[in-house]
Amino acid sequence: MNRQKFIDKFMAAFFILVILKVIGILAELFHATFWSVVGNLVIFVVIAVIILLVITALKDKEKENNASGSRSGRGGSSIVEVSLFDRIRNKYEELAQKYIDEKDYKRAAKVYMSLLRDNYRGAKTLEDGGLYNEAAVIYLKKLKNKSEAANCYEKAKQYRKAIDLYKELEQKEKVGDLYRQINDVKNSNTYYQMVVDDYVNNNQIVKGSLIYRKKMEMLDEAQKILLKGWEEDRDAFNCLNNYFANIYDIKKLNAEIQDLYQKTPEHKKITYLEAMKHEYKKDPKLQSTTRNIAYEIIAEKVSTRSEIVNELKHFNPDDEVILKDISRYKTGRNRMFRN
Repeated sequence: MNRQKFIDKFMAAFFILVILKVIGILAELFHATFWSVVGNLVIFVVIAVIILLVITALKDKEKENNASGSRSGRGGSSIVEVSLFDRIRNKYEELAQKYIDEKDYKRAAKVYMSLLRDNYRGAKTLEDGGLYNEAAVIYLKKLKNKSEAANCYEKAKQYRKAIDLYKELEQKEKVGDLYRQINDVKNSNTYYQMVVDDYVNNNQIVKGSLIYRKKMEMLDEAQKILLKGWEEDRDAFNCLNNYFANIYDIKKLNAEIQDLYQKTPEHKKITYLEAMKHEYKKDPKLQSTTRNIAYEIIAEKVSTRSEIVNELKHFNPDDEVILKDISRYKTGRNRMFRN
């Protein structure tokens, strides 16, 4: 009987809440549109009817259980398999899904937020339905999630609002991208330059050069920092490799390979040799220059690094004689050390 009394009290309280809620919705007429109020009222009435049906069903079931318990002499009621609140929640879930199936994303979001107290699913439902501005407001005001809000404003093409949020999040490259979207090149490059400076300060020279080249369209600046990275031994090989990759004119590249080699200090010549292996494969017109540089470096270093002779095969891939010479040289050195 205790359970029966609880259900009766719950039903009485529910009716009082329904009356208060209806009054509250009608009061919205003073600051909301008529159809918006009507829409809210319709949703509430549907939900109220569902809850009433659930409560009535539980009440009837409880009466049956009590009667059955009295007849069997066991006393008390059987355990209710699903709680009242779980059943109500399931009804809310079904209603939200029904609205989604009908592509009525606003009503589905209201069910999630107002009845299920799940603001995230409400915002995600609006976003999935293409209601990006509405979703952004929920992400920002209810969930305090600036990143998701900025993403939604970007999808809605509300670039200024997205830019403000990305600035707060210190996503400088994204800010630059969005300024570029609205053709504000000056501000775009200002933020891209911040990104480049951060990369250079962290010795990520190649990444900085890619911002210059691909996003700011400033190839000369990209080449300057790559050359500086090579000279200062800051990721030297990758800087040199990318520096050469950015020179598209083969004649100019050929001359630059020779000129830069003349300025290369002894301790960096092995790195230069590695770069030559890549340049040799790039174009037949570069093979003579890169091979001669490789021979010179190998000849200089072979007395202290005998294994360097193996590099010859990269510059003579089809020359069987060279391969045999390398093998004989290695055999001779091994015999010399054994003796």
